[in-house]
Amino acid sequence: MRWLVIAVFGAFFGLFLTCGSAWAVNPDEVLSDANLEARARALSAQFRCMVCQNQSIDDSNAELARDLRVLVRERLVNGDSDEAVVNYVVSRYGEFVLLKPRFEGKTLILWGTPILLLAGGAVAMAVYAVRRRVRHEPDPLSAEEQEKLERILRES
Repeated sequence: MRWLVIAVFGAFFGLFLTCGSAWAVNPDEVLSDANLEARARALSAQFRCMVCQNQSIDDSNAELARDLRVLVRERLVNGDSDEAVVNYVVSRYGEFVLLKPRFEGKTLILWGTPILLLAGGAVAMAVYAVRRRVRHEPDPLSAEEQEKLERILRES
């Protein structure tokens, strides 16, 4: 009996994982033209749900995400290009609506920070390694110390 419960739960969980994004887009939103629908899905995957913030509008069930999906589809039906749709949505909601920000002067810090952090870490590790190597190299013996060492070795 326990195995049956586990199997049913596992099947339900697997179905839940595979159908999660299909539940977000309502059937009344789907366009009849398959090419326009494919473009709408591709564009919807690029926009952030302003309510959920870590989901695309294509995956979100929020009302605002639904409104954005409908807006994207309306713009495509009216003949807008993909770039025009993206520019329109960004002009209304700002750059934050894009899940992958554009590479511009405004976002240079956003794109450059990981590179700078990696480069800084590499430089810090190199400096640490050099300082450690220099610190552990013994100083050469002076003539007086060398003579004292030879005398001790001769006596023993």
